[in-house]
Amino acid sequence: MHPPHLRRGAAALAATLAAAGLTVLATAAPAQAATCPTSVNAGASVPFVTLEAECATTNGSAIGPDYTQGSLASEASGRRAVQLTGQGQYVEFTLTAPANAVNVHYSVPDGRSGSLSVYVNGTKLAGGLPVTSRYSYVDTGWITGSKTHHFYDDARLQLGQNLSAGAKVRLQVDAGDSAAPYTIDLADFEQVGGAGTRPANSVTVTDYGATANDSSDDTQAFRNAISAARSQGKEVWVPPGRFEIPQALQVDQVTIRGAGNWYTVLHGNNVFNNGSATGNIKLYDFAVFGDVTERNDGSPDNAFHGVLGAGSAVSGLWIQNTKCGLWLMNGASSNLTIENNRILDTTADGVNFDGNVTNSVLRNNYLRNNGDDALALWSNGAPDSGNTLSHNTVVQPNLANGIAIYGGANNTVTGNLVQDTNALGGGILVGNRFNSVPLSGTVTVSDNTTLRAGALDPNWQFGVAALWFDARDTAITGVTINVTGLRAIESPYAAIQFIDGNGQGKTIQGVTVNGAQVQGVGTFVVQAQTTGSVTVSNVTASGVGVTGTYNCPYPSNIPPLAVNGSGNSGWSGTWLDCSTWPAPNSGNPQPSGNFAKGRPVTASSSTGGYPAPNAVDGNASTYWESANGSFPQTFTVDLGTALPVSRVVLKLPPSTAWGARTQTLSVLGSGDGSAYQTLVSSRGYTFDPASGNTATVTFPAATIRYLRLTVTANTGWPAAQLSELEAWQS
Repeated sequence: MHPPHLRRGAAALAATLAAAGLTVLATAAPAQAATCPTSVNAGASVPFVTLEAECATTNGSAIGPDYTQGSLASEASGRRAVQLTGQGQYVEFTLTAPANAVNVHYSVPDGRSGSLSVYVNGTKLAGGLPVTSRYSYVDTGWITGSKTHHFYDDARLQLGQNLSAGAKVRLQVDAGDSAAPYTIDLADFEQVGGAGTRPANSVTVTDYGATANDSSDDTQAFRNAISAARSQGKEVWVPPGRFEIPQALQVDQVTIRGAGNWYTVLHGNNVFNNGSATGNIKLYDFAVFGDVTERNDGSPDNAFHGVLGAGSAVSGLWIQNTKCGLWLMNGASSNLTIENNRILDTTADGVNFDGNVTNSVLRNNYLRNNGDDALALWSNGAPDSGNTLSHNTVVQPNLANGIAIYGGANNTVTGNLVQDTNALGGGILVGNRFNSVPLSGTVTVSDNTTLRAGALDPNWQFGVAALWFDARDTAITGVTINVTGLRAIESPYAAIQFIDGNGQGKTIQGVTVNGAQVQGVGTFVVQAQTTGSVTVSNVTASGVGVTGTYNCPYPSNIPPLAVNGSGNSGWSGTWLDCSTWPAPNSGNPQPSGNFAKGRPVTASSSTGGYPAPNAVDGNASTYWESANGSFPQTFTVDLGTALPVSRVVLKLPPSTAWGARTQTLSVLGSGDGSAYQTLVSSRGYTFDPASGNTATVTFPAATIRYLRLTVTANTGWPAAQLSELEAWQS
């Protein structure tokens, strides 16, 4: 208890502050910080410091970690957050660097709006932090597998004072804060400089009738200022304040400059819309705030929509609550520089190069809570080529990938951070998808970091990796894809994945991964689900949740992916049962029963309609048959890892239509698929429907990974035939 004189001093101070509209923070119950998620120093260099709520002092309830689609924790940075449910609950951040402003990433229940009280070093600020669910809880029923998502939004506030490191900023539920429960994910603390001043050789929109901070339509005033500036060879200056732009502006050969993205706000769902432009468009230092509450892909509700032409730049923008940040289409754009922007809370993509964007740079941008791919090069109709995505940060795209390269030529993805991705995507994707112009030339993926990237796909019901390659539309061939310097940290599912998302087994070739660090992975280091040949070298791994490799092609009658390479360490073993999918971090138990069931197989030949995988599918009524009239024939099954085998059971269909026959064959084994030893020399085995059309071969136990039959004769048909091959330990 405080001595009486101190208590009287506090009461006097409270009275003084109350007269000024401020209050003193009451003494609260003891609180402590929750467990902090892993963080990394990578990606964009930003002017703010992010502090996670779960690392702050709180008497609220920590939620997460969780990777379940459609949950508050799974959509939070770090997959953790803090929930404040009642009066007196708070999160208190201790600053690690000077700041005078804060941007809070939060969620409140659907249909609620209000405020949350803010205290600085114990003193309550007037007004508080405005919060709303207006831009959250997005439904996209036309996207198969999607659920209600996009739970979070951002609210920013200038604190009215310069704080030093060590200062405390508290978010607290007080009387009148009626939007509870409040879920606080994080806070960005920033030292915001003063507003910019009007440059020389400029026209100002206010001289043409624009009025700040009222509800009047400023569109025509902006159009007149833009026209005047272009005709006079001047810039357009937009002073501090909020300006209403309900009708889109068209821009070409003009610079528009604001006083800074904390000061100048253009309010509209589609502020810029260019059907054509030659270029030299410069957009600098302002914010675009939209009012997009649902995603409508038939409406251009994007901060910038259309073509930028040649030599344009977009820098220092804060874009929030639009459908997309920048969607470039309608013509060729080249030699663009898009840098130092903040793109938050969009219902779809952050930036999309929708075809025909060349030799351009996307660098040092920060994107969070985007409702589709955060950064996408989509070679739609014409290739995106020669572009570089460099040192960007992507946090929590909640319905697709962090970074996606859909076709195109000679593009580079380097030095980026992709963190906490959610459903229907992974971390970084390179693929032929969405009818893109196929990949060609050389694609460079270098020195990127993924953190908790990847997700369980709700349609496929298996994990998507931190870095993945998808031959969904066409085979990935005729292209060189070089991956170097990858860091995949705490991937909830696989680290690196190769797949044909249409399940047709299209080939992937030309991918070389040379040098990667995998630090914690829920399932596999490499996950392969199609055919082809890739090289994976010098990949080190730790904390592998299941086993090193999953290599189960789909459909199962195609050869597995050939994964070549050397210098790998810390990961070994292969998932053995292609008919099942393991839970993350469940380990890879030593198999029992029939080792061969569902495993990848190859055969020297097959007759149409009777492929080799029929002989390991567990169904004795389906069978493999080799080409007719040609011996010897071989049948090889990859058991996935070295296993002790001492008994092989061979079957033909049990139907009486299959008359008795004798096949002459030998049994061989190998540890590496190259050098084989004879386990049982060639001899005849009789298959008789009267005894189940089954033959059993026993031999001294041999530890092998590859099991091969060599068939040299068949008295019942001029081909090798087999409905099941079973491999047993005893």
